Formats: sequence, structure tokens, C-alpha cells
Amino acid sequence: MQKIHKELEKLASISACPTPSVTRIVFSEQDAKAREYFIGLCTDIGLKVRTDAVGNTFCRWEGKNKDLPAIGTGSHIDAIPESGMYDGTVGVFGGLEAIRYLMEMGYEPERSIEVLMFTSEEPTRFGIGCLGSRMLCGQLSPEEALKFKDFDGRGLAELLERFDFDGTLDEVKMGNDYYDAFVEFHIEQGPILEKEGLDIGIVTKIAAPSSLRVSLIGQGGHAGAVLMDKRRDAGCAAAEISLAVERIAKESTSPDTVATTGILDIKPRAVNSIPKEAYLEIDLRDTDLEVRDKALEDLKQEIEEICKRRNIESTVELINKDSPAICETKLIDAVEAATKELGLTSKKMISRAYHDSLFMAQVCPTTMIFIPCRDGISHHADEYSTPEQIEKGVKTLALTLKTLSSK
Repeated sequence: MQKIHKELEKLASISACPTPSVTRIVFSEQDAKAREYFIGLCTDIGLKVRTDAVGNTFCRWEGKNKDLPAIGTGSHIDAIPESGMYDGTVGVFGGLEAIRYLMEMGYEPERSIEVLMFTSEEPTRFGIGCLGSRMLCGQLSPEEALKFKDFDGRGLAELLERFDFDGTLDEVKMGNDYYDAFVEFHIEQGPILEKEGLDIGIVTKIAAPSSLRVSLIGQGGHAGAVLMDKRRDAGCAAAEISLAVERIAKESTSPDTVATTGILDIKPRAVNSIPKEAYLEIDLRDTDLEVRDKALEDLKQEIEEICKRRNIESTVELINKDSPAICETKLIDAVEAATKELGLTSKKMISRAYHDSLFMAQVCPTTMIFIPCRDGISHHADEYSTPEQIEKGVKTLALTLKTLSSK
């Protein structure tokens, strides 16, 4: 299994920033080159490739019974600014390597096996993650998607013009009989497997994410001329809200509640000027929907109270409020059986990060296979899984796909 390591290194070089960091924003020049590279590898081994109108890419190894729903695997290749080379990409190129492995074994699947490369799992372009999988499961309509604007004010329709994708956005939604099962292979993005010395994580549940956009308007002024008791400082209100985000997560009744203020901007950004405007984007998630929603409502109430006390105008927009995914028992059992056949150690675990599988679970039985990553680091240039860890994951995925596609 030497090909996948060289291919991941080649993919990492297709980046808008210097190595070892990776930046590959969806619908960018780098994204186009990376797509072309992966599709070429798939056609080289005879896979049938198609894309839908938003760029989700399906690479199919035809089974003996083409009428049966296929078995899917895959992930994404877009990368947030200055991130690492394994997030998502291991699942895409690992799916291809798993098919190669099964081909070398002489295996002929009854059901077709398909590697699915999702469009825009990361929220970098439009502020919302999992664009492709949200549209595949029907949670996001074409009309809603076409309203998105990127950081330069460009809409989805304009960005799609540079790509020769197939069909229309109305045709992206996937039928519930398309896949019989979907298994996503991914780095853990956490420290548990490495800390416990385990080879494989078998995902039983995927956390429910939610996110808010908060816009604040105060009153600017000269930093030396406006006395403290007269100020309507939007920056201070934003800072207090950010601390409230942290506190609410820490005070939650669930250890799985996590909350992050990932974006905090102020205007006019001058050292001698009182901030007149502020903008925040907040991520809040948990595996327990009731707990997550309570924390979300507590946060909205806190924002309102902070702004009232500070005489700040505020607008709070809910970007998304997704449900958790419960993974299918038969798939969990299939992954566990594969690890035993390979003599690998494993652990059933929760995914606190969300993935495209969160939405695929709405159209077919789903689970995920995790491998360790060094120090649990992800979304950073230091993100790393060893070749041995990747190979164990690929073989686990391959045997799981073999089991599922033989029925």
C-alpha cells in the first residue's frame, strides 16, 4: 500500500499556501486541480466516474448485480486555510486504496462499491459546512444553496460556472435506495486512540452541530475623547459574548458540550478608535440534542442581556441546527469483525467533530472508521497519521466493504 502515501503527498502539494500547511478552498483553482488528480487515479483502474451539479464526485466499481443499491465510502478533499494533509483526504484516497486492495485479492463485489468525494465539507467558502452532503440528503434545497455568498460576494451559481459538472441542482438529491450502506474513513481528530494505544475507532454516534452569526452595532469614537461611562463599545460586547460562549459550555450538564467563537472581527480596527461594529461566528455542539439546544437558547438569552446592558444593537442569525447521527448496529458489527480478522485493537466511540456522514445517515445506514492522529491535532500543519496507521485503516475499510458488498 505504498501508492496512497505518495498520492496524499502529491495532493498536499496542490495548495494555495506553502507546505507543510495546506489550503484548498472549494471551487478554487487548487480544488479544480485536486479533483482532476483524483478522478485520473480512479479512471486509471477502471472506475466509472460522474459528478452531480454541485460537484459531488462518484467513482464506481461496478458489482455483479448493478440493480442492487451500492455500498458507499468517501469523504472530502477541501481544506481550511493553513490546515493539514490528512483531514478528509484519507477517507477519499483511502477508499480508492481499499478498492485497489480488494481488486488485488481477486474479489468481485456483488453490490457496486463507490467512492464519493463530497463537495465543501469545510465551511470556509460559505460559512456552512457539508454543502454537498446537505444537498444529497435533501436538507439543503437548491434555492437555499443559491442564496449563499462567499467572502468576495460571489454566489454558488457564479462559482459553478468554471466547472463542467453534470446535471442541474434539482437533481442532486439522492434517493433513499441509492446506497445500502455508507462507511466513512477518517482520522480521529482527537487524542483518544493514540492515548489508549488503539488501532481503530468505530463510531457509534456523531455529534449535533449548531452555529450562530452575531452582528453588533455600537457607537464609534475617538479612543481618547469619549469617557468610559459614555461608551457603546461593540468590541467589548463581543469579548463578553465570547467569554459567555466558553462559560455556557463549561457549565453544561454534558461533558460532550463544546462551544467555540471561531470568528471575531471588529470595525474600524484602529488602535485609537472605539469599535463601532463587531461580528462573531459561534459553533456549539453536543451528542445530546436536548442539552445542545438548551445551551444554544441560554447563549441567545445571554447575548440579548449583554447587548441590552451595554446599549448595543444586535442581530443573531442561526446558520444551522443539525441533529446527531446514530450509527447502524450492523455496520458497527461489520467494522468490528474486520478489525478482529486483521488482529487489530478497536474501541467504539463518539465523533465529536461532524462529518458528511452526519447527513448521509439521513439516507442510508452509516458508520465511520477512525484511525489515530498524533497528539489529536487536526486543522493544523502538524496533523499526522503514520503510514502504518493509515494502512490498518484502509484494510479495515476494505474488509468492511467486502462484507457489505457481498450480500
